Amino acid sequence: MLVYNAPLRPFGPFCPLLGGILPMTGEGFIPPHGGYKKLISYQKAEIVYDATVHFCARFLNKRDRTYDQMVQAARSGKQNIIEGSQASGTSKKTEIKLTNVARASLEELLADYRDFLRVRGIEEWDKSHPYAQRLRELNRQPGANYDTFRKGVEHPEPAICANVIVGLIKVTTYLLDQQIRRLEKEFIEDGGMSERMLQARLKYRDQHKGPPWKDRK
Repeated sequence: MLVYNAPLRPFGPFCPLLGGILPMTGEGFIPPHGGYKKLISYQKAEIVYDATVHFCARFLNKRDRTYDQMVQAARSGKQNIIEGSQASGTSKKTEIKLTNVARASLEELLADYRDFLRVRGIEEWDKSHPYAQRLRELNRQPGANYDTFRKGVEHPEPAICANVIVGLIKVTTYLLDQQIRRLEKEFIEDGGMSERMLQARLKYRDQHKGPPWKDRK
């Protein structure tokens, strides 16, 4: 049986991947993760989702396939940021993959809004449009939320609503591009879960010169 040569109190849960019970040192190989609500990309994606639900309910027929596709694309953009953030503690690869999925979903949604504008002969605002400039000002406001853009999103004119949401999607995809590049840089510099586990194991063996238990018959 296993007999410990140290009190049980200083040790944590059993981890077969590391060969036994982890020391409760206050440090671990799983870094802080989650906290997606603090990501500006998530905050914008949430606004895009809420705005899209409102937009589709007003301007699209619920029996139209595009209705569900747009809502689901907006939801995917938001949810995959959440899943990626939660997965980041154990898999940087999964975080990068899901963040890319979020980016792709919002690009699909952007195409749907542009189709909406094009088939109705509505012009997409360019950077010099005064409303586009105002939208950029609102996006720069710290803590901007749905209420910040409510006047534009819920405007009775679909041309204004669609263009406001298009602008929001562009900002969100830009932020996700920046986020993906940062995640790639972190992965190259710090490695992934396997490297952290190996480093933790080697550090433990160096400090303790072997596991704190021995086999007895």
